[in-house]
Amino acid sequence: MPVTEVHKDADNLTMTVVADFAAPLQRVWDAYVDPRQLEKFWGPPGFPATFTRHDCFPGGLSHYTMTGQADPTSTDLEQEVLTHGGYWEWLDVKAPEGAEPTTASFEVRDGFSREDGTPNTDLPGMRMVFGFEATPEGTRMSTTTYFAAVEEMAQILEMGAEEGMREAMAQIDDVLTDLSSFAAGRGTTTTLLDDTRARISRVIRGSVDQVWRAHHDPELVRQWMLGPDGWRMVTCEVATEPGETYRYEWEPDGEGEGFGFTGTLTDSEPPYRSAHTEQMIGDPTMVAYETTFTPVTEGTLLSHVMSCPSQEVRDQILATGMTDGMETSYQRLERVIAA
Repeated sequence: MPVTEVHKDADNLTMTVVADFAAPLQRVWDAYVDPRQLEKFWGPPGFPATFTRHDCFPGGLSHYTMTGQADPTSTDLEQEVLTHGGYWEWLDVKAPEGAEPTTASFEVRDGFSREDGTPNTDLPGMRMVFGFEATPEGTRMSTTTYFAAVEEMAQILEMGAEEGMREAMAQIDDVLTDLSSFAAGRGTTTTLLDDTRARISRVIRGSVDQVWRAHHDPELVRQWMLGPDGWRMVTCEVATEPGETYRYEWEPDGEGEGFGFTGTLTDSEPPYRSAHTEQMIGDPTMVAYETTFTPVTEGTLLSHVMSCPSQEVRDQILATGMTDGMETSYQRLERVIAA
């Protein structure tokens, strides 16, 4: 089991969990900043987490829910399904640097949330510092939780915080050994998050600054955002400030009708996060996207969380072959960055 030490200090209101992994520091770091991997271990067995937002930069936010049966060992399919929500407010990030980083850390304010995603102030919040240190055997990670009061510390420990941390750490090994599944070149993937949301992800070979610029410089956008072969971009009006509208239109090289999208940029935190609305020109259906640009080992993890007005709309959009079209565009994007 990865957990090697647990220190509970009632005088200083802290709990520190130390875990050792036979994997490079950067690999362990990636498991935390990539929501596709984090979902595989953040949460005890039987209660997997789903991250609907994961901003890995100071000032960012993460939202997640853990869902499972009241008794995971039971075969009763009609038993109650429980859902627990949580959030992180990202306070500080010291990402790994260099080809063989020796230290890294991030700090979050961790709290519980209600079904609508708002903070649940009836339960105590905590401050957590995740520290990563390279060792001869791999990586040592120290997770220190800071409590605001003795009563809050006792309440959280009584709720099973230590056991939950041990169980989560025990699941990381399986994620770390799966080195190829999340490597660049795997292609664009889609994960259904709930009835109306989906996450489309891909690792792009290039730095965060390069990938961000390629999404916001009209000259670069025209070179790669083309979808399947045989189409050309005839309108490229990029929004760069919140409140501005954008408009993209494409036409086939041969005969046939073109199409386009328009919408409004609703949030922008360069070069890590943006959010916008989208609707096909001529169709009133509105969809919302939140996009994050996260540095990982192989380049930049690009994640789009798509929120639709209904499950039917979500499934219709995915059935158009959108993921395949995005993969073709992202292959062009990597060539543009390389050039």
